[in-house]
Amino acid sequence: MSRIKYSTIARVRFTSLFLLFAYIVSSCAGCSSPLESESLKMTGTYFDTVVQVEAWGADREILDRCEELCAYYENLLSPSIEESEIYKINQSHGLPVSVSDETAGLLRLGIHYGELSGGKFDITIASASELWDFTGNSSGTVPDPSALEEAVSHIDYRCIKIEGNTVTLTDPEAKIDLGGIAKGYIADQLKEYLTSAGVRHALINLGGNVLTLGGRYDGSDFRIGIQKPFSEDGTILGTVSVSDSSVVSSGDYERYFKKDGAIYHHILDPDTGYPVQNDLDQVTIISDRSVDGDALSTACYVLGLEDGMELVRSMEGIEAVFVTKDGELHTSSSRIDLAL
Repeated sequence: MSRIKYSTIARVRFTSLFLLFAYIVSSCAGCSSPLESESLKMTGTYFDTVVQVEAWGADREILDRCEELCAYYENLLSPSIEESEIYKINQSHGLPVSVSDETAGLLRLGIHYGELSGGKFDITIASASELWDFTGNSSGTVPDPSALEEAVSHIDYRCIKIEGNTVTLTDPEAKIDLGGIAKGYIADQLKEYLTSAGVRHALINLGGNVLTLGGRYDGSDFRIGIQKPFSEDGTILGTVSVSDSSVVSSGDYERYFKKDGAIYHHILDPDTGYPVQNDLDQVTIISDRSVDGDALSTACYVLGLEDGMELVRSMEGIEAVFVTKDGELHTSSSRIDLAL
């Protein structure tokens, strides 16, 4: 009799333990980390450009946070959002404006690249750029020459004075536009966040500003294509293999309109306010930080092949591919291996 009771109790205990084990396994399955061979993607539109983040081994919460960061930086740095710090500086008419550490730091970096390029990269280009419309809805109108001449008189990055977190424009009519550097900065912030979240492999793309976190999950490099300028079918001139690096391209084919047989594109010469006219169609910069690649791709395009190449070769850890209007590719060193 006692043996029967013991057997019944044992079966009850075994059943309870089995159900508990099944519950634990089920719970762990619901909260397990994603496989590193699987990726999730996030797509959104910020700074008038399509932002895409693909991360391997990440969960949806991490990708949602990436989107939140994009929205945060757009609201902080956009010259057209009234609550942004850049908008407030532009509307201050020379009065001091208190800004965040992030905005102050990015402005200092913009000034640095203004000095490095001899003023060919200038974040006070807004007085001229706001006179142009290179969106898809553009009517192809060229600004009045006298209006551009007036705008150019207010382009000078040296009028930006920063003391701690206080920014003052010594020219009350000057205006800041971080379009030539902000996307690279945001890409770097996204990479920093993904790294802190434990992600080891990711591909960040902000409208052609590409930044990789590590390589691919299988150990190979990412292959980033260099687009043929004005190609309607997405023809690739070549690819560069990178890991944990940034690849940023700037050129006259990205945003433009045609008027009376001439092409007017969005990269403006700070000296004239008109689109740059030189021997280049495109500049691609390969660097560790995307913010550097962003600023340098614009600066080198404005400088032209000879001066742009000289600048790149003077900098450590920076490589470049220049595409001239005759379709020729010029690389800054033999270390760049272009493949199709």
